[in-house]
Amino acid sequence: MRLLIVEDEKRLALSLAAGLRAEGFAVDVVHDGLEGLHRAGSEPYDLVVLDIMLPGMNGYRVCGALRAAGNDVPILMLTAKDGEYDEAEGLDTGADDYLTKPFSYVVLLARVRALLRRRGRAASPVLRAGELTVDTAARRVRLAGEEVALTAKEFAVLEQLVTRRGEVVSKAEILEHVWDFAYEGDPNIVEVYVSALRRKLGAGLIRTVRGAGYRLEER
Repeated sequence: MRLLIVEDEKRLALSLAAGLRAEGFAVDVVHDGLEGLHRAGSEPYDLVVLDIMLPGMNGYRVCGALRAAGNDVPILMLTAKDGEYDEAEGLDTGADDYLTKPFSYVVLLARVRALLRRRGRAASPVLRAGELTVDTAARRVRLAGEEVALTAKEFAVLEQLVTRRGEVVSKAEILEHVWDFAYEGDPNIVEVYVSALRRKLGAGLIRTVRGAGYRLEER
């Protein structure tokens, strides 16, 4: 799952990003409303954490612009304000949930997971490819009925492949969705995780298409 945090309090934004990355999410961070709108409108995010009081463009306008453009990405709005009017305005512009600062990180994580589960139910959270079953909501993988334990990053790579089962998924596409936008490490990290998945799920499940990427086979 790839998340975008749009928050101008840099210490808070980086703290949230570190916590969410530890949970297995890929997280991008921007500190300006205009940049947030551009990034959310041009990149495939699964959820946006959006502050209201932002430079450039406030969160209400960012949210409204995304919804007006037909972008239905789940949005969790953050604000230091408190009051029914602010909450109503945030929800009226199309936000899916609302959290008032200061808040517990545990509560934010629970809200994030709830929004992702809600989105998953709408798009069928259980994906299948032959004997492989991937429950994206419960984050469980079974092969021929037996549960297979995966790390958070292994699950994220597999999720990308099973979502597009039968298609060729490039290394760049996997990097874009599983790792952060600003990732500057070795792109061969994808090969490391694909190798780990092959060891756990069987060598023939993920095919390498030379010069193009990987394809999940249905067996």
